[in-house]
Amino acid sequence: MTRTTSKKVKAIALLSGGLDSTLAIKLISDQGIDVLAVNFFSPFCTCNRPGRCEAKEVSDKLKVPLRRIGLGREYIEMLKSPKYGYGKNMNPCLDCRIMTFTKARQIMEETGADFVFSGEVLGQRPMSQRRDAMRIVERDSGLDGRLLRPLSAKLMKPTIPEEEGLIDREKFLAIQGRSRKVQMKLAENSGIDDYACPAGGCLLTDKGFADRLRDLFEHGEDSLYDINLLKIGRHFRLPTGQKIIAGRNEDENEHLNALAKEEDLKFSAKEHGSPIVVLRRSRARKIMERAAAICARYSSGRHQAEVAVLYWFDSQDPTGTLRVRPIKDQVLKRYLI
Repeated sequence: MTRTTSKKVKAIALLSGGLDSTLAIKLISDQGIDVLAVNFFSPFCTCNRPGRCEAKEVSDKLKVPLRRIGLGREYIEMLKSPKYGYGKNMNPCLDCRIMTFTKARQIMEETGADFVFSGEVLGQRPMSQRRDAMRIVERDSGLDGRLLRPLSAKLMKPTIPEEEGLIDREKFLAIQGRSRKVQMKLAENSGIDDYACPAGGCLLTDKGFADRLRDLFEHGEDSLYDINLLKIGRHFRLPTGQKIIAGRNEDENEHLNALAKEEDLKFSAKEHGSPIVVLRRSRARKIMERAAAICARYSSGRHQAEVAVLYWFDSQDPTGTLRVRPIKDQVLKRYLI
């Protein structure tokens, strides 16, 4: 149905900063509709490049206002036990979408907007973009008839704003499947370039990260601080339950040294190049020696019979020295998460 109203129509866009949501906003705003873009972010997003916010850059380029909303404690509690379960790893895609689309509906109601739309494409993602899954998100978020997917709209039942003539359905698309060739061609024709992540990104789909997060939850460590540390270094769990983290490069060493809290211990080899190693929440002597042995293993003195390892608390000044044998690899592997 073609657009038949002169009323000023308003819509809420879910904007990740990726290609699909960018194109969806262009398809809607090109019809003269006022768009408010909403960008939801969590500790698990990987779409933004260092020092950049992709959603902000897209909103500036398309000249639409942007509201950014962080997902914190509420998101973590959902993540522990999602109603619709996980994908291949720890990605609760349906529950995640229901949460963000529910919040988008609330913004729609608060601002008097007419509908919510996203860059979702039918059949693009196996868990959340099947036809039945997309219907569940629409229903459970309270957006029945008010959730529009412009890139696949012609493959779906018309929404209320389409039926009411608020928007021209004929200007939407019928994209489906995992290929993004159509989107990339459309972006080229529209002068849209420099999109960093055509498919978006989420650490919860990464097996290594998911294993570390699962271990974290099993040990009752679910603060945002603990979760953010999962992105840095090698992670080890001792049989007694303590967590040890070892930096893998200079940048990670600087991050660990800066982020470690007062209750943590930091270690570094005294006479050899080594990573910064952080022992979380323990000052027991045997546990300290085990952390120091891990530090020694990753130092340039790993082949020495004994290595002197400095340790300190919040202060940058070393508190003391432990002389330890570098931990054996077969033991280390048992601790590695």
